[in-house]
Amino acid sequence: MSGTANPAATTTSHARLCPGVRRRPFAVLGSLAAALLCLALALLVPAAASRAHEATMAVITLREIAPGRFIGQWTMPPVDMTLQPIFPPHCTWEPPELVCGARGLTGQLSFMGLGSKQSVATIRVIPHEGPMEVYTVSAAKPTVMAARDPGTDLAVWRDLAETYVNLGIDHILRGIDHLLFVLGLIWLVKGGWKLVKTITAFTVGHSLSLAAATFGLVGVPERPLNAAIALSIVFVGVEIVKLQRGEVGLTARYPWTVAFAFGLLHGLGFATALTALGIPQATLPIALLFFNVGVEIGQLSFVAVVLALLWAHRQAQALLPRWGAAIPAYVIGSVASYWFLLRI
Repeated sequence: MSGTANPAATTTSHARLCPGVRRRPFAVLGSLAAALLCLALALLVPAAASRAHEATMAVITLREIAPGRFIGQWTMPPVDMTLQPIFPPHCTWEPPELVCGARGLTGQLSFMGLGSKQSVATIRVIPHEGPMEVYTVSAAKPTVMAARDPGTDLAVWRDLAETYVNLGIDHILRGIDHLLFVLGLIWLVKGGWKLVKTITAFTVGHSLSLAAATFGLVGVPERPLNAAIALSIVFVGVEIVKLQRGEVGLTARYPWTVAFAFGLLHGLGFATALTALGIPQATLPIALLFFNVGVEIGQLSFVAVVLALLWAHRQAQALLPRWGAAIPAYVIGSVASYWFLLRI
């Protein structure tokens, strides 16, 4: 009958229009390239929408009168009087007295009410013995860690571990540029032990430079550093295009060396987040250790998710047209180029 659709003809017609595509149930799981494109668009919006504003400072000074007991007063009153300090859970704040007990003032510090009216606040701690400690938070960085040398106090060690591991995880998962670089490495190396060794080389590289920068052995201005990190992602995007054209690029020949070299660069970027916290010198090595552990947990979690998506792609047996294979490389390169232009 002329009014009845022919399934075979429909399938044949579809195949002509989209050569190389095979439909399977749930084949949409394999559209990883389209997901990357959506991710790129989502990343561009916040960057374009961000605005700077003039900082308004408030300072509260805490003077220790007995072990774990402090008297606090505003030495620079806030513009917005709803601003209130937030101390660790084991501390009791009944203005003007702060009582933290034997554990002392350790843990996360923050302020309730930070925003457009009051964008920056500082807590100055004058201990009974030792130098003054200064902790600054802002609307952009709303928490900071107050810590002391833990010695053999397991409770302090636990607080430090929880705080800095979480900070490391948060930083890597918010550091889309670092994750995009790792995604490029996964795309280039594909899988197996070669990928494990490549990711390990990247880890070793950024761990070394993170330690060196945190202890003040090396230092790079933040703006050119961030621009260079963006260029490293552009480089990976170009390498993916070369590989798809049948050319063996530098990363395909020496993946571990390239990953290690760029790991050194990205580690300096991690260090800017850690050093901005104003960590006391006594706890700096411990903070570095746990922060790095958090970074690795976040990074390995991201790698696991990407590999799971690639596995789903293979299981769905959904093949994109030939031109579709280049989408991830161009998305990675385009987003990184945009970041580079913003950062120079």
